[in-house]
Amino acid sequence: MIDRDQLLTIVREAGRIAHSRWPGSGHALHSWDKTPGNPVSEADLDVDRFLKRELHRLLPSAAWLSEETADDKVRTASGLIWLVDPIDGTRDFVAGRTGWAVSVALVSAGRPLIGILVAPARAEEWVAMAGQGATLNGAPIRASQRTQIAGARVPTTMLLKEDGDLTAVDQPNSIALRIAMVAADQADLVATLRWGYEWDIAAATLIAREAGAEVSDAFGRPLAYNKHDPRDFGVLVCSPAIHEAAVARLAQRAKALR
Repeated sequence: MIDRDQLLTIVREAGRIAHSRWPGSGHALHSWDKTPGNPVSEADLDVDRFLKRELHRLLPSAAWLSEETADDKVRTASGLIWLVDPIDGTRDFVAGRTGWAVSVALVSAGRPLIGILVAPARAEEWVAMAGQGATLNGAPIRASQRTQIAGARVPTTMLLKEDGDLTAVDQPNSIALRIAMVAADQADLVATLRWGYEWDIAAATLIAREAGAEVSDAFGRPLAYNKHDPRDFGVLVCSPAIHEAAVARLAQRAKALR
């Protein structure tokens, strides 16, 4: 249906465009807040326009949903859709930190078929195709297989008191990269307890699932994509053996915050 290498070439070019504007390489960048604490930059918009044009050329039948494009609900009538975050982790991007990535997923009938993350500031390319496994820089990856939640590695800057038995590891701003860390056995557990958008997680959750991780919303329910409201409450990605314990640990917090 689609040429994987051609798609990867497009996403790599999107990463190159973003990296050419990245302040971490000494480039000047104009950025502003869409809402308080929610930054966007001219690079986000440039990458968004590039991907929308090139991905439409690659697969004209697919609909489009992106963080930086107005949501056209006509997309829900399409069996195929691109879910795109042109720069996931914009806060790290505008600050010149490396924790950002270009995220592209192709979804069919509510399920991701292809997921690609390109993180040029980290020299990382993550790729997954449904049923074919996941790779990091071309090498197959296997997700965390941890069997006990105590001691689990979590990408975070601060652990809550009730999570003092967990282990904090480096946290990129990009939720997609944090999920990918579980896919590559660099972390054991990633969980959010807030409403999040499909474009943030579609590519990364496929990468994690294809690497062998368990993936759900904060309540342990399956995720679906191309919904009329393109949000889910929380995402939970972890070693399969600790998923049940993680859902139980988060249950009361999730109910209180939802």
